[in-house]
Amino acid sequence: MAERTPLFAANWKMHKTVGETEAFLDALLPRAEELRPAELVVCPPYPSLAAAAARCAGSGVRVAAQNMHSEPQGPFTGEVAAPMLTEVGVDAVILGHSERRLLFSESDDALAHKLPAALEAGLTPILCVGETEAERDADQTEAALRRQLEADLARAPDSRLAEVVIAYEPVWAIGTGRNATPDQVAEAIAFIRSLVARRDEVAGEAVRILYGGSVKPGNAAEILGEDGAIAHLAPRHAGHVHAHDPYVAHVYLQTFMRVSAWPMRREIGPDPATVDLWGTGGAGGGGGGAWWPRPGD
Repeated sequence: MAERTPLFAANWKMHKTVGETEAFLDALLPRAEELRPAELVVCPPYPSLAAAAARCAGSGVRVAAQNMHSEPQGPFTGEVAAPMLTEVGVDAVILGHSERRLLFSESDDALAHKLPAALEAGLTPILCVGETEAERDADQTEAALRRQLEADLARAPDSRLAEVVIAYEPVWAIGTGRNATPDQVAEAIAFIRSLVARRDEVAGEAVRILYGGSVKPGNAAEILGEDGAIAHLAPRHAGHVHAHDPYVAHVYLQTFMRVSAWPMRREIGPDPATVDLWGTGGAGGGGGGAWWPRPGD
C-alpha cells in the first residue's frame, strides 16, 4: 500500500476579507506544526490569496485558489490564469467544485482543459466530483463518478495522475443535514481509486482522495475515526493525526479546530473558515474537514 500524507483542505468560499484572512492565519499558523505530518491547505477568495501566501510562506501550510481558467492569458473577463496564481505564491487550485458546476455551469469539457493546465503550471489540482441526490437515489452513484472522472482526467498524462488530489463530495450531503455513512464514503472512495488505477496502477494507489459533505463538529470525530478514513482525530488532543489507512479525510478547518478543542478558536471566532473541498469547514465543501460547505454547516 502506498504511503499517502493526510491532507486537510479548507475552502473558504466567498468569506473573509484580506484583513480577516491575515488575522485568521496569525491565530492558526502557530499551531499548524502540531498537525505534522498532515498537510494543511487553505483556499481563500482571490483578493486574499497574496496575503495568505505571504503569511503562510515557510510554514508548511499551502495556499490554493478556488478556480482558474485553462488559458494562460486572454480576453476572459472575470477569470484568473494559472501564472497569475503562481506569481503570488499559490501552489494548488480547486477545480470542479459542485457550486461551480451547478451555479456557473462549469462543464467536464472545461475541466478537462483546466486540469492539465494546472499541472503544467506547477499547481496541484484538487478535483471535485460527486453525485446528486437524484443520482444517489437512482443507484447511479458509480455512473456519475465514472462520467466525471473519465472526462475530467481525459487530458491528464498517466504519469501525472498521482499528483492530482480528488475530492469526493456527494452533492446531496452539502448543507442539507444529510450525511453519507462511513460505508458509503468508503465505497465511493474505493470506486474512485479503482478508476484511477485502470489508467495507472501506481497512481491508483498513490492518489489522495478527500471527503466532504456536511462534516461538522458533531460528526467529524466519528467520520474521521471510522475504518476507511485516513485521518483520525482525537478530540482532546489537537493535531493528533494517524495516517493508518488508505483514505484521506478532507476536513474543514473550522470543524477540525472545534473538534480538537483548540483554545485559539476563541480568538478566531465562531466561523474561522469554511472547509469545503469538500469538507474543510468540515473536511472539504461540506464540513469540518472536507471541501464544500458554508460556515456553520
